[in-house]
Amino acid sequence: MGRGALVCLGVAALTAMSAVSAPVASAATALPLSGFGDVVVDSVHQRVFVSGGASSNGVAVADFSGRVRAVIENQPGADGLELSGDGTRLFVALSAGDGISVVDTSTLAETARYPTGAGSCPTHLARTGGVVWFGYGCVDGNWSGKIGRLDPAAAEPVQGDQQGATRFQRAPLLASSGTEQGPLVAGQLSLSQSTVQVYTVSGTALTAGASGDVVGAGLADLDVTGDGATLFSAAGGRDRVEAFATADLARRGAYAARPRPAAVSLAPDSAYVAAGALTNDSSDVLIYRVGGATPVNTVALDSGETVQPRGLAWSADQRTLFVVTRHNNDPQPRLEVERYPVG
Repeated sequence: MGRGALVCLGVAALTAMSAVSAPVASAATALPLSGFGDVVVDSVHQRVFVSGGASSNGVAVADFSGRVRAVIENQPGADGLELSGDGTRLFVALSAGDGISVVDTSTLAETARYPTGAGSCPTHLARTGGVVWFGYGCVDGNWSGKIGRLDPAAAEPVQGDQQGATRFQRAPLLASSGTEQGPLVAGQLSLSQSTVQVYTVSGTALTAGASGDVVGAGLADLDVTGDGATLFSAAGGRDRVEAFATADLARRGAYAARPRPAAVSLAPDSAYVAAGALTNDSSDVLIYRVGGATPVNTVALDSGETVQPRGLAWSADQRTLFVVTRHNNDPQPRLEVERYPVG
C-alpha cells in the first residue's frame, strides 16, 4: 500500500511545514546510483531509501529534503525494497547476490542476509504481516519466474516455489496491502498482454484467486488499497491508471495519466492516488482523490525529467510525495520532493 511507513515528526518539522501554503517542488537531486530499482519511505527516521537495480551495489539514503545522507554498500543488485511493519528493518532484494538482506533502519547496518538459492535473482518484494514475499527468476522470457517466501521467524526462513500453477515469464512484480490477510497480487511485467494473479494469504500459504489480463500491455507498477479490496495498475499500453476489485478483477475506475503510465502509488490512507507517466510533459505526476474524475493537483517536474517505473512514494502523513526520475536518457536516478501533494 503506497510505499511508506510509520511517521514521527518533530515539532520543528511540523512548524516549518505548516508555514507552506502551496505545493513546492524541490530541484531534483542526482543519486549516487547507476540505475533505479525501487523506493520506500521510512517516516519514523525521515529517510527515503532508493535502490539502484540489477547493475548496482547499493541503496542510497536521503532525508526528507532530498539530500543524500548515506549509501548502504555491499548490496549486489539491490532491487526491490520493503519495510517491516514497525519500520525497524529494511529488506533488500539482491538480484545479483541471490539473497535478501536486512538493514537496521536506525543504524543503517546490515543485520542479516538470507540466501535464496543459486541463480534465483530475487527482484521484487511485498509484505503481508511479518512475511516478505519475493518475485524471483534470473532469465527474462523463459517463463521461469516464481514467488518465494521469507519468514524471519520460521525455522527455515526461505521457501521458494510458492506461486502454485501460475507461470510467470520473469520475476513477477508483487504488491500487497501489508496486512497479514493480504491479498498478495503478482503481475507479469512488460508483456504485450500483461496479466495479474491475485492470491489470498493464510499464514504463510498462498491460494490462487482471480486472474486475468485486464491491466493491458506493458505493466509497470501495481499498488493495493489498505483494505486489500482494490488493485491499482499502471501499464504502458494505456493512457490511464486503472483500478480493479481484487475479488474478481471487476473494474473500479480509471484515472487519466497521459500516455505510457509507469508509476502508481496510493497515499497511506488510500484516499488519494498518484499517477506518473513516461512522457516529457512538464506535469507528469497527477494526484487524484480515489473515485474522483479530475486531479486535485498536478505536479510539475523539472524540465527533461520523467518518472521512473515504480518511482512514486508517499510519507506517512501524506504531506510529501517523493518522485524518482531520470533526466532525458541518463540512467542515473534523481529524487524530487513534492510538498503538500494534496493541498
